[in-house]
Amino acid sequence: MWHILEGEFELILANPLHIRTVPGRKTDVNDATWIADLLAHGLIRSSMVPPGPIQELRDLTRTRRQLIREVVQHKQRIQKVLEDANVKLASVVSDMFGQSGRQMLKALIAGQTDAQKLAALGSERLSASRATLAGALHGKVTAHHRFLLKQHLQMIERLEQTVSEFEAQIEAALQPFRVAVERLITIPGVSATAASVIIAEIGVDMSRFATVAHLRSWAGLCPQLKESAGKVMSRRLRHGAPWLKTVLVQCAWAAIRNKSNYLHAQFLRLRARRGPKKAILAVAASILTAAYYVLRCQVPYRDLGALYFARLDQDRTAQRLARPIKELGYEVEIRKAA
Repeated sequence: MWHILEGEFELILANPLHIRTVPGRKTDVNDATWIADLLAHGLIRSSMVPPGPIQELRDLTRTRRQLIREVVQHKQRIQKVLEDANVKLASVVSDMFGQSGRQMLKALIAGQTDAQKLAALGSERLSASRATLAGALHGKVTAHHRFLLKQHLQMIERLEQTVSEFEAQIEAALQPFRVAVERLITIPGVSATAASVIIAEIGVDMSRFATVAHLRSWAGLCPQLKESAGKVMSRRLRHGAPWLKTVLVQCAWAAIRNKSNYLHAQFLRLRARRGPKKAILAVAASILTAAYYVLRCQVPYRDLGALYFARLDQDRTAQRLARPIKELGYEVEIRKAA
């Protein structure tokens, strides 16, 4: 319906949760009349509808993620079949679907049962020895197991080929936004793949969001406040934009691995008080905030540094560092250097 009416007049995509909170008639017969009345009084807020190129990019990135998820599912099924056949390949090989792992799997499917010959297919770069590989590959593989392994492996290869075609199509769709991608990847933890997802979900025009707080709320990265008589009932996050939120959380875990940036310092600061889960969500919200200003101001990311919080409150940091020494029975006198 949106594509049919688009271009004829101004369209507003309303959030049903916003309409439901306005008191009034709620029957199927009068829904259209009621919504028109709300619109006439300016009580309907417009939701974000990205332009055509962003919608196409969003379809591609979401489908790519679904295909990758299916690849992972088939890999898990292969591991289950091997475990059922008493083959413990996953216990001695870190990547069971690397070059060596696939050669062993194809040899098993072809009917090879000699564990020594199967172990010889492994690369010399594998950490496991030939004897360890042979012990892990010694099992009872039946014709039923070979059939299942063959079907799952063929499905993985077909899906990987499809993912490659989607990657090429996504690269072509990202050409108008190449500069924005280059700026986004300057944010710690944000790869080219994550940057494509961010652009596909929020676009490049940040004027659609009044403030960065509106964007965080739309993405579901700010806690809701349900309070009654001074008692907080819930601070849980809304579902928001699940396609965007999960990618931002993955970027957050990658960003905190670098100990020399602001995001790592923020994670450590919040983890001590709120726990790792809430801390990583706060880091994800910071990455989204950085992406908002990078796209709005068209500038690369500038990191505040790992010592940002220490410089922000030097006296508190000094007292915190001196406290363990005092607990050991020493006197500590803190004076600023000349």
